[in-house]
Amino acid sequence: MKALRLTAWKSDPELCEVAEPDPGRGQVRLRVAGAGACHSDLHLFERFAPGDLAWRIPFTIGHEATGWVDAVGTGVTSVEVGEPVAVYGAWGCGGCHQCRLGFEHLCERLPTLGGLGGGLGHDGAMAPYMLVPSARWLVPLGDVDPVTAAPLTDAALTPYHGIKPVLPTLGPGRAAVVVGAGGLGLFAVQLLRALSPAVVIAVDERPRALESARTAGADHVVLAGDAAADEVRDLTSGRGANVVVDTVGAAPTVGLAAAVIAPMGKIVIVGLGGAVLRAGFGVLPFDVSVSSAYWGTRAELVEVVELARTGHLPPLVRTFPLDRALDAYDAMRAGTLDGRAVITPNP
Repeated sequence: MKALRLTAWKSDPELCEVAEPDPGRGQVRLRVAGAGACHSDLHLFERFAPGDLAWRIPFTIGHEATGWVDAVGTGVTSVEVGEPVAVYGAWGCGGCHQCRLGFEHLCERLPTLGGLGGGLGHDGAMAPYMLVPSARWLVPLGDVDPVTAAPLTDAALTPYHGIKPVLPTLGPGRAAVVVGAGGLGLFAVQLLRALSPAVVIAVDERPRALESARTAGADHVVLAGDAAADEVRDLTSGRGANVVVDTVGAAPTVGLAAAVIAPMGKIVIVGLGGAVLRAGFGVLPFDVSVSSAYWGTRAELVEVVELARTGHLPPLVRTFPLDRALDAYDAMRAGTLDGRAVITPNP
């Protein structure tokens, strides 16, 4: 079968011929429905040099994965052949303190496991079939469309993981700002709209992205630039935002977060832009807290799938066949991709 694989560091992946996987004890083979193309994949292709990560290449990319159970190994009883499932992407050891608490994305032994999960060090979903090493990482989809559900496993799960703890801050009359209206940002808008009564304001430098944010449920949209902070303050009657979700993490966006956050506000940095936000006495308004959200738990993915099942996360995706997967990443680089890209290896 054909698979899109990372064959060298500092390079784009390539289509390669590989064998179909056979599930061993406890393992599950999926017929892939959708594989999300994520901006973090671009970081993987472009940022890391040989030796930076203790991962062996080549491996098949695609860490946002959904599909139908195609075959199971001995001992697997929790899923049935033909069942549509989402793959929880953080493959922890299952035995360390964090994993036992349910935080496999924070597994203490990750540096020794050869990767973070499928598509990130281990073979992922950009192939017709994917091998999942443990059935515990599968979440039933029910009647949710498995193709458009692929981004739920990261692009929706990560902002959900960041937003859920700050929901008590977002009562009536409060305001939440989402910086960046790309794939993560649109999910953040939808989640805030579904889970809080707060006014939702989206900020982006692309007018077409702001239109997508309106479609996703933003009450107001603001064009990024020198006047953005003043416009956000005007929209909040001068009080500022009670929550800022930065889905970019670049210097201008964390700067905007600092400029618009209200006292006792919460700044949640989701994006991987790598910028540093200065915090401390006199730097930010009093009693502001800052957090960085990384992926999420399997239990939270179950909740995200339920939000999708009940219509709170309508899909904003564009599909690409496997042989055009690199076109999705080119569109991502060019900033012309609305919503999220999903690769469909099986026609």
